[in-house]
This record gives sequence, structure tokens and C-alpha cells, in this order.
Amino acid sequence: MKNIAVLTSGGDAPGMNAAVRAVVRTGIAKGWDVYGVQHGYAGLMSGEMQVMGQRDVGGIVQQGGTILGSARALEFKTEAGRQKALRELHKRDIGGLVVIGGNGSQTGANALTEMGFPVVGIASTIDNDLYGSEMTIGVDTALNIALEAIDRLKITASSHQRAFLLEVMGRDCGYLALMAGIAGGAEFISIPEIPTEPEDIAKQLFASYGRGKKHSIIVVAEGAKYDAAALVTYFKEHHADLGFELRATILGHIQRGGAPTAFDRILATRLGAAATAALARGEYGVLVGMNKSAITTTPLSVVVANKKSLDFTLIDLQKELDG
Repeated sequence: MKNIAVLTSGGDAPGMNAAVRAVVRTGIAKGWDVYGVQHGYAGLMSGEMQVMGQRDVGGIVQQGGTILGSARALEFKTEAGRQKALRELHKRDIGGLVVIGGNGSQTGANALTEMGFPVVGIASTIDNDLYGSEMTIGVDTALNIALEAIDRLKITASSHQRAFLLEVMGRDCGYLALMAGIAGGAEFISIPEIPTEPEDIAKQLFASYGRGKKHSIIVVAEGAKYDAAALVTYFKEHHADLGFELRATILGHIQRGGAPTAFDRILATRLGAAATAALARGEYGVLVGMNKSAITTTPLSVVVANKKSLDFTLIDLQKELDG
């Protein structure tokens, strides 16, 4: 193998740049030319890639987002689109590809693997919903951003006897909401995995007010049955007086921005180095992730065929802690 390529795909996650840096520098150390692919799979199909040197990735370890960019690529879902990508790779004598991203990105990586091209995936998504890795790049940063928001909201909520509905990202997975809610001492957590009715939340708000609490925090995942906006509308129509003034804060993409935490920088660096090591020893078609603090590999075919589940005992823990 003389040359490899690296791309970032799907939603950006804090720490992606640290992973790109690790892939480029460890690849160069192995004597390879490392191509950086612009705009994910879209750039792979159009041939937007160039060789990156040591200095091209200098000073990016602390940057959020991805210097390589990301974009939707519906054409890549077709065999014709993937054949176009393979032609661009072969044209440059590229013998291996590293894909940094989440579920959709690794589905694409697996598709290329099934077509016979050597691919290694790196687990990166703030949702932490990717099978094959207990923690993925970006999760720790996003979680700490959500936690800081909860801490700040509690201050003003307590000052004004208010309840806040804090909506965090998590379209299909409630990991961020669950962990941020527990760490932030939320009174209620609503996630996609456990459908919650507005009356369940109203009951909790009334109970908190009845216990003399000066504030209440409800953490809602964006993919919950009722998001923050829907809950505000419901309470206006059915429970105008909850005891607390009700406000909603939607974090949205704020969680993806900012400098990655030390944990995410180190995790990304370890996974990036592990990806080039896997290519060097001829282990292809795998996702590199972290399990029980060790860097592991899981076949991409297994990753895309399975769904990562939450630890539901933590829901029970949160209920016990509320008071």
C-alpha cells in the first residue's frame, strides 16, 4: 500500500479534526501519502482530494468541526455513485480509505468494503448511537455543553421560580439527554426510546412545585415523542398554571460547536492511529472504537446490522435521584 485517503462524513463532531490529524501523521510515519478528501462522499465521487502533509494538519487538534468538510451525497447510495468513487481512488493509486463518521457514514464504508475496497471506519457521532464503540468522538464535548446549559438555566430558573424545557440533540437516540439530565440533576428526562406523554411531565412539574422547589429542569431529546416546542404548546392549552413559569431552550447545533474536550482529543487521536495501524496489518472492513477503555475493531457488517441500546437502568436511577 502506497497511498491512503481519509474523509469525514455526516454530522460534524468535536474531535474530528484530531482524528484527521492522527490519520495523516501516522500514515506519513508509515511511508504513505495521505489524501484528504473534501466534502465527504460527495468529494470522493468528484475527486476532490489532495495529499496532506504534516503542516497541513498542524494546529487543528483544538478546532471543532472538520477541516475536510462534510456534505450529503445521495448519489453515493447507488452502485453507480460508488463505482465513480472507486475510479477516483484507483486513479490515484489509493489502496485504503479511512471514514470518520456515524451510522450513515459507516453504512457507506461497509458498501465500499462489500465492493472489495479496503476501508476502516472511525466511530464519530455526538449521539453515541453507533454500535461497536462505547464512546464515540464528540460525545464528551456535546455532553459538557448540554451540562453547562443546564447549570446556567438552573441559576435563572431558581431566581424567577421557573421551569425550563431544555431540548438537546438526539433524533433517534436519547443518550445525550439521559446523561446530561442525570449529571445536571434534571427532574424529568424525555427520550425517543421511552415515549412520554405531556401529562407525565405535568405531573412531575406539579409535584416539584408542591415539594417547594424553586425551579424545575426537564431535559428533552429532539426525537422524543413531544419535543420542547410541542410541550410548550400543550401546556399553554391544558395547564396554563403549573406553579412555575415555563420556558423552553433549544440547544440545537450549539452542541456540535466549540473546542473538543481533552477526552475527545485523546479518543480521536487513539482511534486515528488505530485506523492506520489496521490498514497496515491488512485488517479491512472494520470500525475502530473504544470498549472498556481499550481500542477495538468490529466488522462494519456487524456495526451496520445492529442498533446500540441505552442502559435503561440509568432511567430508574434518575427517578430515584429526583427529589
